[in-house]
Amino acid sequence: MNPNIERLKLIFIGIFALSAIGVGVWQVGWAMPAKKCAEARKWWDPSERVCATPVLVSDITGRVITDEKALAEAKKALGRADAAGK
Repeated sequence: MNPNIERLKLIFIGIFALSAIGVGVWQVGWAMPAKKCAEARKWWDPSERVCATPVLVSDITGRVITDEKALAEAKKALGRADAAGK
């Protein structure tokens, strides 16, 4: 067979293999953890690959949310368990 065809065949097989490995690494390293993080109602940072827990600003500053409706909505948005009780 023509040596150029053999060489091209090996090049295309190599490109395909590298692409398949790249997609697998992306899937395992970024896509699956991002999905798990979103299901846990947390924030996913793709550049650092970190699943962070959202925090209310009132928890950091110590300022209390006085409006009960606003407090319940904020806790519900964060997925806190005590949002329904208070």
